[in-house]
Amino acid sequence: MGESESHKRAKRKAPGDTEVKIPDRRRLDSATEKTATEVERNPQNILKAVKRLRDGGRPRKVLQVPQNLMPDVVEEMKKQGVSGTVKNLSETKRISVPKKK
Repeated sequence: MGESESHKRAKRKAPGDTEVKIPDRRRLDSATEKTATEVERNPQNILKAVKRLRDGGRPRKVLQVPQNLMPDVVEEMKKQGVSGTVKNLSETKRISVPKKK
């Protein structure tokens, strides 16, 4: 199944190159030297997106999801020990997930 138009639009809007390779034959939606960005609309794939960000090797991690999924994504990032930013698809709201102490 291909990507939706909103997914493509959010991916293009993110800084850096799109479809950046990471280990284990996976790809980040977008990445620069310092920032990894993932766009995920499907609730079942949130865990995979968080793991891709974790393994992306970038210090700044951004996960864009539909607004109704934001609280669930924050919890999943905390559970996986991944710090970063969770934004809604239109980039009007964001939640920072701090590093574990």
